[in-house]
Amino acid sequence: MRLSQRILLALATTLLPIMALWAMLFYYAMVREINDEADDSLEQYATLIITRCREGRPLPQLNSGSNNSYTIEPISDAEAKPYLRATFHDETFYIPEKRETEPARVMTKAFLNSDNRYLLLKVATPTFEKEDLRETILWWTVILFAVLVVVVIIVATLSIRRTLRPLYALFRWLDGYTPGQKHSNIPNNTDIKELRRLNEAAQSAVERSEELLDRQKQFIGNASHELQTPLAVISNRVEHLINNTKPTAEQLDELVKIDRSLRHSIRLNRTLLQLTRIDSGEVAESTDVDIVELLTEALDNCRDIYGTKGITCTITLPDNLYIYVDEALARMLVMNLTKNAFVHSAPHSHIDISIMGKQLRIANDGNEALDRSRVFDRFYTKSIREGSTGLGLAIVKSICDHYGYDIEYRYVDNRHTFMVTFK
Repeated sequence: MRLSQRILLALATTLLPIMALWAMLFYYAMVREINDEADDSLEQYATLIITRCREGRPLPQLNSGSNNSYTIEPISDAEAKPYLRATFHDETFYIPEKRETEPARVMTKAFLNSDNRYLLLKVATPTFEKEDLRETILWWTVILFAVLVVVVIIVATLSIRRTLRPLYALFRWLDGYTPGQKHSNIPNNTDIKELRRLNEAAQSAVERSEELLDRQKQFIGNASHELQTPLAVISNRVEHLINNTKPTAEQLDELVKIDRSLRHSIRLNRTLLQLTRIDSGEVAESTDVDIVELLTEALDNCRDIYGTKGITCTITLPDNLYIYVDEALARMLVMNLTKNAFVHSAPHSHIDISIMGKQLRIANDGNEALDRSRVFDRFYTKSIREGSTGLGLAIVKSICDHYGYDIEYRYVDNRHTFMVTFK
């Protein structure tokens, strides 16, 4: 759920109980005010009747044009005690003049007449239908709530969008950010203190990340460069021992194993050095390179190296496909993908290589899918195969990222498929 939606939902759920409470309080306030006005009118009318009754003057007629009606009846002293003070209550009365039943406000009061005998006076005046009032207030409250919600949604949405523009700008910047590449500073043109602090914290984190990445690249590059000479010296000495001395069969076997490990270390060192150069942007100028020609050369080399595995290939290539790229990196990309298919294919399996449009597709047989989230990570491999450094696919990914190519891995029908879409 988006932040704006969560805020609007919180506002709506807060408004609902507030509006319900307001409607209830408004209803009781209106009822109380109306009852007070009706009670004042009843008291005045009752005073008039009592005064006339005590003075022996004629009492008001029921159909005198007033909405009030009254009854007077004699009561005992005991019956009069509860009504010595006026009491008020709601009651339903049948009005003969209107021939219908209506709600009324009733005042009951006991008083002494001129003969010192108690009389019970009941004065009634028509009042409003409370059920109708409740229904009316309910509907108008619902309408008010709906209007408020719509207004709040519109105002809050516009306000939130305007307020969160710097946050969305930060998101767009982070989406386009790639460690190790040139980028502008995080936009921070906002007067909102919290968002300015967030942008400053993000900028500081990016700068620390870039600094650590530069140190890592520098360390890997320096280490790889410094290792080249001692590795070459050791390899030459091992080769000298094999060719110019007379080792025993056991010693020769150990020397061959050492030589094999050294050659693997040399390849790994060169690959790490190349990765560092790609990450640092140390790439030669681009030219028009024919991918079909490079792919043909890579296939010939892999067939020579891995011919003993008996792997068959189905090749579907156009006459040419030119892309604007550094030729050395293009050759490395094609060679690593092709070599990966041969290295990780079982003997007598099958490889499909094709170019459709601007997409290179290489597929080989496999028994188990690779982890798509880690397949291009450095040194990620299900099993170490001879001739593999665990960096081939990482180099391919780095080259694709550098030039903006799309690369994808799929595992369908027991086949590993790598697809590169050139731009």
